[in-house]
Amino acid sequence: MGRASSSVTRAQSSSRVARAIERALGVASAPLAVACSGGVDSVVLAHALRARAARRGGLVALLHVNHGLRGAESDGDEASVARLAQSLGVPFAARRVDPRALVAAAPSSRARPTLQEAARRLRAQALRELARAQGARHVATAHTANDQAETVLLRLLRGSGPEGLGGIAERSADGCFVRPLLAVSRAEIVAYAERYALAWREDPSNRDPRYARARLRHDWLPALADAFNPRLLRALCDLAEAQRRESEWTAERVEREASRRFRSEPDGGLRVTDEDWDADRTPDALARRLARVALHRLGAGRDVSRAHLDRIVAFWRTGRPGRRIELPGGIVLSRDRKGVRIATRLPPEAGC
Repeated sequence: MGRASSSVTRAQSSSRVARAIERALGVASAPLAVACSGGVDSVVLAHALRARAARRGGLVALLHVNHGLRGAESDGDEASVARLAQSLGVPFAARRVDPRALVAAAPSSRARPTLQEAARRLRAQALRELARAQGARHVATAHTANDQAETVLLRLLRGSGPEGLGGIAERSADGCFVRPLLAVSRAEIVAYAERYALAWREDPSNRDPRYARARLRHDWLPALADAFNPRLLRALCDLAEAQRRESEWTAERVEREASRRFRSEPDGGLRVTDEDWDADRTPDALARRLARVALHRLGAGRDVSRAHLDRIVAFWRTGRPGRRIELPGGIVLSRDRKGVRIATRLPPEAGC
């Protein structure tokens, strides 16, 4: 079980968590489930939402997805969330998934997700299905300000475009997933857990240096904060918020352009005809945004970097009939005499 100390006072942490949740959820009390891994972030979220539900209602279940990647430890995580749900007086629902099987079933190396990507994909699908079964309209996840800062910096290091620097959104595009703790730091989370004597599980993979996020979390970010900016966490979160607001401002025009240029096909693919694509007059910035819209419509936007967007734009402009390229997420672009077709071998995700 995890325990830690924090420079944030416990009383401050409780009020900050409560305020963040109120800002994110407002006065609404729509049926809500909590995705709970058993880690400190999701345990605090479950506890805080249960306290809110005592006043306003809305919390209908704790949900847990068991990936089975750590054997008995994974089963222990599931059991701990079940005990938490019982102590809070909230229904509990769990689902076992097999990320290794999804990786092994990929038809090619290009289409094969990493184990983490497979786990993420299966987790999202399982949470949606569990939420529907519990009558929940939304699933709350425990992403924090630290997760936001790590995501922004990782995307920057990997070559993200402007939209990627928007980081993690407060809500998923379909409104299914909500993230009420994005303004709360992990130090505040731990202080909250200590105040209420909450128990949580520690996942050793969070400290495994084989994973870039673990190295960033425990080595790089603290070193950057010490060397350059002690408020680095806040600076990265502010960057994410500013970029999201900027993207929201441009999204309406981009969607209008996408509706004009993209043709939907019966099998779910998209087509861009040469008549709808003026290669000489379409600015690069708009072209990249249109490429991202196409990928999101096909359910693969999160797997594609700035370099992949540039490949799509270049293919739209210079690809010859008979040519094709493949991208992460099962995306295939092919050109014929009419234009470019964009399709995927993977079905898009459904809503809650």
